[in-house]
Amino acid sequence: MRMKQAGGIDWKREGRKLITEYLHVLLGTLITGVSFAMFFLPHDIAPGGVTGIATVAAAYLPLGVGFISFLINLPLFILGGHHSGWRFVLRSFVAMMLLSLFIDLLPHTDLTGDGLLASVFGGLLMGIGLGMVVRAGATTGGTDMAAKLLHDRFPVFSIAAILLAIDSLVILLAIRQFGFQAGCYALIACFVSSKAMDMVVQGFNTAVQLMIITSQHDSIVERIHRDLGRGCTAFMATGTYSGNPVGALMCVCSRLEMPRLKKIISEEDPNAFVTVCDVREALGEGFAK
Repeated sequence: MRMKQAGGIDWKREGRKLITEYLHVLLGTLITGVSFAMFFLPHDIAPGGVTGIATVAAAYLPLGVGFISFLINLPLFILGGHHSGWRFVLRSFVAMMLLSLFIDLLPHTDLTGDGLLASVFGGLLMGIGLGMVVRAGATTGGTDMAAKLLHDRFPVFSIAAILLAIDSLVILLAIRQFGFQAGCYALIACFVSSKAMDMVVQGFNTAVQLMIITSQHDSIVERIHRDLGRGCTAFMATGTYSGNPVGALMCVCSRLEMPRLKKIISEEDPNAFVTVCDVREALGEGFAK
């Protein structure tokens, strides 16, 4: 029997979930640390955020980039931590400390020998690592907390605008310290990491959604059930020009299944009106849980 509290909490399941999330934090910070130690730092690439500020500051201070990141983040966590839940703050603080340690403890080895390759592959690794940390319900830096504090003080500026301004300032400082080429590499790294992070956070099980306006909805539904093994949702709609009732179907399928579904629609009703939309992530029966 599973151990449950009076309130119905499954402590065994919650414990496994907590362990999994912290393992994701550990692996994500390790991957991000590799991106800095073996790709960014050997080429003086400062890809925004607190670690970017620390990369520039390390050119003036006899301290490691990870330790400088910790020193910058510490007051931000103290000042901005009360705006978030304690679980999020605790996980974020653990992630921040782990990343600081990995950046300084991992060997600073140039794996690519080329700044452009370092910015691309370093950005890819950083995006994957940060995405894993975010999916575990944490963050690795205090720039979002700094943006929240500045937004509270100057509400006319949105948090997104403040974050963009911070990253832009970091890249300008990097250009001043390391040269224009290093600044361009930092821009490439920021772009690649943002795309990779979006993919990890939003999921890889992308799908497509088809909205089908048809007079032959019964036969199309029967073919979808039989040929694709998929379900769909039926609506009754009214054409605004004709004023006649028409059938409307919404069906979500994988990208590989879309050509077969379009063929079914074409065969059953060549006059059907179909729209196709990208779905970031599909959850539920037939897709990810």
